[in-house]
Parts: sequence; C-alpha cells; structure tokens
Amino acid sequence: MRLRAPQPGWTAQADVVVIGSGVAGLTTALQIRAHDLSVLLVTKSFVDEGSTKWAQGGIAAALGPGDSPAQHELDTLNAGAGLCDLAAVKVLVTEGPEAVRRLIARGAVFDRSETGEIALTREGGHLRNRILHAGGDATGAEVSRALLSAVSMDPGIEIIEHAIVLDALKSKSGRVCGVTIHVIGEGERDGVGQILARAVVLATGGLGQVYSQTTNPSVSTGDGVALALRAGADVADVEFIQFHPTVLYMGESSKGQQPLISEAVRGEGAFLVNDRGERFMKDVHKLADLAPRDVVAKEIARQMARSGSKHVWLDARAIQDFADRFPTIYGSCVAIGIDPTRDLIPVAPASHYASGGIRTDLNGHSSVSGLYAVGETACTGAHGANRLASNSLLEGLVFGSRIAEDIARNLPIWEEIGEPDPIEILISPSVRGELQRAMSLGAGVVRSEASLRETAKQLRRLENATTIFANVDAWETTNLYLLATAIVRSALERTESRGSHWREDHPEVSSNWVKRIHQSIDEIGNWRTSFEEVRDDLSIAHS
Repeated sequence: MRLRAPQPGWTAQADVVVIGSGVAGLTTALQIRAHDLSVLLVTKSFVDEGSTKWAQGGIAAALGPGDSPAQHELDTLNAGAGLCDLAAVKVLVTEGPEAVRRLIARGAVFDRSETGEIALTREGGHLRNRILHAGGDATGAEVSRALLSAVSMDPGIEIIEHAIVLDALKSKSGRVCGVTIHVIGEGERDGVGQILARAVVLATGGLGQVYSQTTNPSVSTGDGVALALRAGADVADVEFIQFHPTVLYMGESSKGQQPLISEAVRGEGAFLVNDRGERFMKDVHKLADLAPRDVVAKEIARQMARSGSKHVWLDARAIQDFADRFPTIYGSCVAIGIDPTRDLIPVAPASHYASGGIRTDLNGHSSVSGLYAVGETACTGAHGANRLASNSLLEGLVFGSRIAEDIARNLPIWEEIGEPDPIEILISPSVRGELQRAMSLGAGVVRSEASLRETAKQLRRLENATTIFANVDAWETTNLYLLATAIVRSALERTESRGSHWREDHPEVSSNWVKRIHQSIDEIGNWRTSFEEVRDDLSIAHS
C-alpha cells in the first residue's frame, strides 16, 4: 500500500537518509557522520522547527549524588505500569548519562546551581532530582540549537527542508532502499522526488495531530509511523497516548497546538485545585501533584466530569520569580490575560506523547529490513504503558547513537528499486477536522467499548471520503486516518486500564494483558493484530 502521488521527478542519493530534525534525527545523523558516511537529512518544516524545540521539560539522567541508573530504572518501570521492555529500559538508563555528556561536549548549555554544578530538579514520577534544564523551561530549544550547530558545520550532512516523506522504496528482495518525498515550493528540488539510500531512519516525531487539542506542532501528523504501516512494518503500544495533564486552556474554540504548563512548575511547588478550590491530588496518589502523568490526567478528567467544567486550575502564585524561572510559560499565560503570579491558571489534558510507534529492537531495526525508527516515532518498549517525564529527549540521544553504530557495522550494499506497490490510498482533507474530533471524543483520556466502537464506526465512514487530488493536506489526512484506525483497534483489544490507556468499562489492571499489541497492514490493505508477551527476565516472547 502507498499514498497516491505523482511519479518522482528527481533523484538524490546518500548512504543514509534520516527523516526528521528533532533530537533523535539530529543525533543519529551526527553519529553516522562519525563513521564517514554521507547523510541526507529531510525535515518537514524549517530544520529548527521540530517537536524538540518545544520541549519545556528536561532530560532525565542519573548524574546527581545519591542517584544511580538502577534508581532511574525503577522509576521508569513504575511509570510504565508493568509493560516496559526491561532490556530497553536498562539501555536507556545506563547509556543515558554518557549520552548527555556527549550532548554537553557538542555545546549544549544547561542551568547550573550557585556552586557551578548542573542544577538537577525533579518531575512527576521521579524519586530523585535528575532532570537537567536549560533556560528554565527552554530545554528543547537549547538541545536543538546545540545539535543544529554541530550539523551546520558538517559538510557531509545535506539538508532538505519543507519536505514531507511519502513512502518507502523497496528493492526486489524486499529491503527498504530509499523513500519518496514531496518538497513544498520551488527550488533546486521541488515536487515529488526519490532518495536512494542504503538505510532509512524514521525520526518524524509524534502523531498528536490525530486529536483536536495537542501540545505537538502542526507538522506532527505521524508521517513516519504511517509510512512504516504501509511498508508492512509492525507498530506497537499505539493505544498508549500520553495526555499531558496541564495544558493551558484557551477556550472551547481552540484547536491544534496548545501551550503546555510543564511538570517543572508543579516540581517548584504549584498545585492543582478544582472549582471548589480543593487540592484533589493529595488523596489520589502518594506523590500528589507530582504523580505520573496518566494518574494526574485521569483525575483531572474526573474532576471536570463531576463539575461539568472544561478545565481545572493550577495555583502557581507562591513560586518566586516565575517570569524568570519559566519565561515561555509566563509569556503564553500573559498572552491570554493571565498573570501566574496573581491568577490561577486554567489547565486541561491534551494529547502530548505517543508511547507506541514502529516496533523496533534495541538497535532501531523495524520488522522491515533496511528501515529504522528512533525517538517518538519508534516503540522500543522503554516507556511501557506510560512514559516517565523527561525520558523522551534521553531516548532520542541514546537510541539515535545506537542506530548509527548499527548502521556503520552492518551497512548493506546498494540495491536497485523494485516495482512500486500497486495499491494506492488517499483520504480527502475535508474530513480531517471530523476525524480529530471523533478521536478526542471517543479515544481520548477516558475510553470505553461504546465510545471506541462509535469512533471506529466514524472512521469506517471516513474511509470512503477518498480524493484523486494528491497534495500535502490529503497525504497528512491519510496518515492520520491510518494512525487513528490503529489506535482505536488496539484500544478496543486492551480490555483493561493500564498507564495512559483508561477504560471506564474495564477500570482494573489485568494480568491477562501483560503483553503488547502489534498492528500491521498486509499487501492488500487488510489489518492484522498480533501479540507480544512482556516478560521480566529480559526476554520477549511472540504469539
């Protein structure tokens, strides 16, 4: 299966093509260059406009006194609600400190204490101070700046901006040997073209735009995950969509990307209250307002349902020097007439992070030869049912480096392109808003069999809204449709509540569901579901 698109009008070539310019893609590209391989980096907008830039939180790593990878591992496993791939977690937390040190060596500047040491803070789910920040709430921007600076100085990395990836190219043997892309605008390369490569790395970020409200930028339409599905790769854990609990509520008519209020604000002493002014998290979890994100998001949803309100409140008035400590957040609040030093901040959950994605091994291999995935696009299993705060930037650093080393060790020979897949799909962009609203209503923070079946019914109806006019809006809508279908199918299968998947009709955790759900599409477009049992002895069993 492939997107309906014009035939490629130009060809480029590199040893490795990396799709995406966030922390995962940039790290992978830089590490590949350490082995003197050529890299072509494709990004959907400007090269500095990936999701990483918007990350207000920090990077979690066991760097402080009294901390250890073992303790970081325990916190990650607790947040993952029994569904983490233990081997992936161990890689993440043990290789994390060195990955952060490499980032610092590349020029990243983190906040420091009065003694000159890196200032380590705490966020939800962490029992130790292990979060590095830059510029208070601008960690992502600093990480992006440092990596981009290194990329800009490397002549072996070619960058193509304003390009959406379409589909994988396969050789006669079935190995991925390149991609098709569409460059938006006119220039040396424009329109649909093909990039030939010996390895393809998907680092396209998240899929937050499948929902009406999200913290993700407009480019986060899950293009890499959808490409992998059409190429026959397995996706896993896609039912586990993390909703950030404290996103600035901007009114009923707001849609698309919304400003988030980082957990770091609650880490500095802010707390949640309902319409009656009651601190409701104290009676819900031992960590109260610093409980894992899924716990906080679900309780906020309950409070909103009880009161009929569209939001709850965050009280940050006691935080000293708020504007200096959280300049980005302060600016977002002031822009809608709220002064956090005097006013309560209206907040509500919004789609934030996909714990699932393209199922990979510890070196980024998907189930399709030649196709790698990293960062939010991938599912290593490290996050389980719910990502621990500030583990996402760390994941990009760690697994981006591992992928680069694997590619350098196992780079295949060049292969010629085989015949393209004859089956094409293209959904009209006119149904995009309807799709997003259906997903928010029926497959959001709180779900049930009834809500999910209704959403599935609406998606089946939208499947018939096809178009012959191939353009960026249609390609993105088609990608969102495929991802929405995968999410709903998996959410219906998982008849329990675990991590960021909450079923009203199955509110308990079930021992029958210590397994991940895989979704894939066969050669003629039929969906297939399979299961992977999660064990606690570093081994994985498939069924």
